[in-house]
Amino acid sequence: MSMNRYEEDMAVTALLAPRLAYFAAVARHEHVTRAAHELGVPQSTLSRAMVRLEQDLGVALFARTGRTVALTTAGRTFLASAEKALAEIARAAGSVQHDADAAHGKVAFGFLHTLGPETVPGLIRAFRADHPGVRFSLVQNYGEAMLERLRAGELDLCLTSPLPDAPDLVARRLDEQRLRLVVPDDHRLATRKRIRLAEAAEETFVTLEPGYGLRRITDDLCAEAGFTPRVAFEGEEAETLRGLVAAGLGVALLPPPAVPRPGVVELTVTAPRAVREIGVAWLEGHPDTPPVDRFKRFLLSRRGRLIPEWHAPAQEAPVADPRPGTAS
Repeated sequence: MSMNRYEEDMAVTALLAPRLAYFAAVARHEHVTRAAHELGVPQSTLSRAMVRLEQDLGVALFARTGRTVALTTAGRTFLASAEKALAEIARAAGSVQHDADAAHGKVAFGFLHTLGPETVPGLIRAFRADHPGVRFSLVQNYGEAMLERLRAGELDLCLTSPLPDAPDLVARRLDEQRLRLVVPDDHRLATRKRIRLAEAAEETFVTLEPGYGLRRITDDLCAEAGFTPRVAFEGEEAETLRGLVAAGLGVALLPPPAVPRPGVVELTVTAPRAVREIGVAWLEGHPDTPPVDRFKRFLLSRRGRLIPEWHAPAQEAPVADPRPGTAS
């Protein structure tokens, strides 16, 4: 079977790469023995390697006088590219070693948009109190997209919901977050504190797009309550949905906001049990660098206290009329 151009180039690279450092040392010293001493290899091994390199290329790289050598024109051209390649390899090696360093390495960490305002900053702040040098590459996305990035090796860990059930992934439950039915503050249900989800069966919903974990949970909870939600709008951000609820476009099942939003009322759902599990996922069998291992252990130590506790804002007390003799 014939090879395409890429396969041919890779085959040549595999042949030449181990000899580039040898070639650069001989070219730098213009002397085989001195180059062999620097590299810590027998002179005969180095000489044979240079002969094979020239044979593989089909070009004379050196003009030889005993053990002294001088670069040919082709040799000088090849040296310029070889030195660039070796320098790039050295930079790449230094970069991955730095990222794996226990004290100053990097963690590629993904998380849901709804965990960005409070949960993730709090986690990283607490972790860096003991590991101040560890760096983070942060990615916000919806669950399925993050799992694909885990599989592609672009992420080390991710916080997601619902927890994935796939043979190539490991997932550990860390906490759960109550979902509330969010309604406009002038809605017929706005005076309520609690509600059964079935009572909202005739309402119009605003939801996240299909593929988002929260959308799947919303659909499942509504199905458990005995209805299919009528969807007026599909979005990508929970807070955008909360704004649309405030504008009267519908109701929504959402996790608590980082900051209470005016114009909406958040109702506790009593049935079915409206929660979403939050967990950490990683690729099965993927080796952890020391900083990733430390951050993973830190996340697992936060079981049951990952999500900051949320309290609904207190209702404002009625303001007394300042006029004498007037009831408040």
